[in-house]
Amino acid sequence: MRAIVCVEYGKPVELVERPDPVAGPGQVVVEVVAAGVNFVDGLMVAGGYQLKPPLPFTPGYEVAGRLADGTGVLAITGLGGFASHVVVHEAQAVPLPEGFDLVRAAAFAQSYCTALFALRERGALRAGERVLVLGAGGGVGLAAVQVARALGAEVLAVASSEEKRAAAVAAGATEAVGYAGLKDSARAFGVDVALDPVGGAASEQALRGLREGGRLLVAGFASGEIPRLPANQVLLRNRAVVGLDWGAWSMSHAMENRALLEELLTMPGIDPVAPRVRPLEEAGQAMRDLIDRRVTGKVVLSPA
Repeated sequence: MRAIVCVEYGKPVELVERPDPVAGPGQVVVEVVAAGVNFVDGLMVAGGYQLKPPLPFTPGYEVAGRLADGTGVLAITGLGGFASHVVVHEAQAVPLPEGFDLVRAAAFAQSYCTALFALRERGALRAGERVLVLGAGGGVGLAAVQVARALGAEVLAVASSEEKRAAAVAAGATEAVGYAGLKDSARAFGVDVALDPVGGAASEQALRGLREGGRLLVAGFASGEIPRLPANQVLLRNRAVVGLDWGAWSMSHAMENRALLEELLTMPGIDPVAPRVRPLEEAGQAMRDLIDRRVTGKVVLSPA
């Protein structure tokens, strides 16, 4: 098998050859068709994530591929996905609906599970409410636009470029704006729930733009800056700031997360955008592009 390996934090990853893996009791081998590239993968390789896997390790949080009997599955691996084969527990290999494209499936789980977990489970989003999505041109952002619409909400998308804003509108956003004047844009739209995977100065502007009873969902810090939010803005108008860590939750609530994923795979209105496919050997550059916020939508790696 071929695999990407991180041998030292902050250094370029390496492509290596290894023996094909063998499944143990309760496990299956997935022949990887595509592996999703996520922000967390880049952070782990850089040594900037809160969890630091022992070196050396193979990054790769999610994959789609086939079992030995030909069944198409997607799997949340946490680690090990940037390879031609990966071993997972049977419960982690979720069969795909008939006709569900394996390449799209590889970029599905992390983004869409994060979006649904954030908006419904942590944000208590109700039909008819209005949602602000920061970083709306990225993988989680585009997924959040579609999930919010599927839950009956209108969406104001915020993204840094015309290309990303156009992608958000194509995904179903009611409006799309840039970061300049964010607070005023949010107030004019009437935002009940703001999903923030970006951090930095945008977080406070989103908080200040919430209407009465609004909820700011803290999902990450893609900008590289952890914001310091003024507590008086939480007190005012009975707002709330809610943290969410879907990754940790999914690992400790495996069956609940599987149910969440299975629901998403058949949810009306969910249509993942086709990701850009790059060869496995470009894993390092693909992760750097994500960290530097140069990616619109999603990227997957093909071991073929």
